[in-house]
Amino acid sequence: MLYSIIVPVYKSEKTIAELFTRVKAVFEKLHLNFELVLVEDCGGDNSWGEIKKLCAQEKQVVGIKLSRNFGQHYAITAGLDHAKGDWFIVMDCDLQDQPEEIAKLITKANEGYDVVLARRTVRHDSFFKKTFSRLFYKTLAYLSGSDQDPTVANFGIYSKKVIDSVRQMRESIRYFPTMVRWVGYHKTAIDVEHAPRTIGETSYSLKKLVNLALDIILAYSDKPLRIIIKIGLITSLLAIVFIIYTFYRYFTGQIIVTGYTTIIISIWLLSGIIISISGIVGLYVGKIFEGVKKRPIYFADEKVNYESN
Repeated sequence: MLYSIIVPVYKSEKTIAELFTRVKAVFEKLHLNFELVLVEDCGGDNSWGEIKKLCAQEKQVVGIKLSRNFGQHYAITAGLDHAKGDWFIVMDCDLQDQPEEIAKLITKANEGYDVVLARRTVRHDSFFKKTFSRLFYKTLAYLSGSDQDPTVANFGIYSKKVIDSVRQMRESIRYFPTMVRWVGYHKTAIDVEHAPRTIGETSYSLKKLVNLALDIILAYSDKPLRIIIKIGLITSLLAIVFIIYTFYRYFTGQIIVTGYTTIIISIWLLSGIIISISGIVGLYVGKIFEGVKKRPIYFADEKVNYESN
């Protein structure tokens, strides 16, 4: 049985060697076979050089360099497409997902689960990142109508049938945790220890996080459109009430001159609603436009130690 560890790499030249050493130690202790699939997402540092050096020394390491920076979840997709294991472990390259926790995931998976997610009970992230994460997952849960856990990210172990199902999902917007939830199967989560970041900084800026949130909401939920319909109906009902009230005042002689304030408020209110509706619908149309192109999800520029079947 072969375990494939898929790691998207972005600006992590200083952690690659340690990552492999720790992963190898875990699997030697468990007496299990593994391959480490490192996908370099063009971070601009010497990560690819470190990966090629490691590949030359260790045949268990597969290196894939993408043609440009596609993003973390596209790099995960590339790794899954090139992995050959019977079980798949996805983790980050910054060592906050600790390789030593893999043993716990494998033990739990052997109890009959197809998916075992790593639940970070204590997150060693910045206050901003933890706060935004909580807000993001609450919003996503509301808009998508599904359960979302801010303590769970990519780190976990997945059976071959789960990954085969995820591989069939070739939509242009990729978000691995939501895709795993969507395919279903028998899953659980266990507590793991989340390590503090010792090298580098998070690659997710506020702009990237907001763009990711918008992409996920637009790709996996139509609830914003439903909310717009409700706002439109409520606005229409309020308008009808206001019209009836205005007619009442007119026929009872309370209105002599048409109110300037009323007209301006109505124009600004309705214009704002119309523009907002058009904007949200436009975002969905834009995502449809991206999807119908059916472009490849990623391009691999170089591959090391990889042989196609």
